[in-house]
Amino acid sequence: MKKTGILITLFVLSVLLTNCSNKSDEYIDPRGTDYAGSESCIQCHQVQYNMALQSSHFKATAPAISGNVLGDFDKGNHTFIYDKNTKLVMEKRNDSLYQVLYKNGKEVEAHRFEIVFGAKHAQTSVYWRDNNTYELPVSYYNSINNWATSPGFPADKPYFDRMVLKDCYSCHASNASSRNVNQNSAEKNFMSMDVEDIIDKKTIVYGIDCERCHGPAKKHVDFHLKNPNVKTANSITSIKTLNRQQKLDACALCHAGNDGMKIKSRFDFKPGNSLSEFYRETRSINDTAQFDVHGNQFRLMAQSKCFVNSDKMDCITCHNPHENASKNMASYSKICMSCHQGLKHDEKTLKIMPEKLMADNCVECHMPKKLSGAIKFQLSNSKQLSNYILRTHRIGIYPQDKK
Repeated sequence: MKKTGILITLFVLSVLLTNCSNKSDEYIDPRGTDYAGSESCIQCHQVQYNMALQSSHFKATAPAISGNVLGDFDKGNHTFIYDKNTKLVMEKRNDSLYQVLYKNGKEVEAHRFEIVFGAKHAQTSVYWRDNNTYELPVSYYNSINNWATSPGFPADKPYFDRMVLKDCYSCHASNASSRNVNQNSAEKNFMSMDVEDIIDKKTIVYGIDCERCHGPAKKHVDFHLKNPNVKTANSITSIKTLNRQQKLDACALCHAGNDGMKIKSRFDFKPGNSLSEFYRETRSINDTAQFDVHGNQFRLMAQSKCFVNSDKMDCITCHNPHENASKNMASYSKICMSCHQGLKHDEKTLKIMPEKLMADNCVECHMPKKLSGAIKFQLSNSKQLSNYILRTHRIGIYPQDKK
């Protein structure tokens, strides 16, 4: 009996410990219990998840671990020269990556790559200090395959004090909050910054994930795991069910610039909400307003006659948000020609390029690449500013087409 009692006790303990282990391993999303985490989508939406995983949306922010950080750290150009005595070197130290400042050959300070922003066109990085992040002075640009000054940073002296506020994460991450920051830390920083700008790194959900665009999915996942034969989406926002303005607002939340007046945190926006409740434009969209090609895709598109004269055109007309923009220009031309059938180019235009080639590449002329006035950088040992080049979303007839 004694041995039996011991065995029963051991069995009960093992069950309890197993349950505790399972509970501790269960994913808890920083946004709350309504969220399931994007990995829960794999079970039913593996194709879409695999596509999204490689997209610029998903890579808008990421931990700065090997494989996520662009640029060379071993050979070639991984040193930025400020002057003959001052240089910044991209270095590997054990399993971490650093930007290390040297003066007269001696190390002055070193800051670790903690979080990376972006991957498709360029990538900038931040390091942690006092419950907030600060941008590193040198970024990597794919267009030049090289390191250069981070946008707006000086090329003649190192600068490590540009704070990346919590609101900056609202378009590059799916969550970042001050929840769970301990009271002493909050009190310590209260006099030097708004408490709203204190970030608890445990609450960051990197990149633009599935639930940022489709809303909290915990009920959706639970329902469909219990009811696998039900094919109609339950307890989730399907973008195709939204009206045109709701679809536009969901994209414009991050693709309509950042110069408006914030009313509520963009992290609180759910698909189907009205953008006007969260963000108020300070400049009206009209034919004369000049919007930079960086981050203003919606407002530029909204100036286009194609958009104004259509009651259906939205961002998803041309883009699949689960993947990066296609490099196949002919695929966009098919969309253009669905409305512009029968239109012919005039003789002056036909002198530029054969009509067949133009028909397969509408965007090259009508959505040309433009220099960004907002994103400028300098190479090492160079006094010349270089501009970021991006394709404008203002569809129109540009002067070069008339030559």
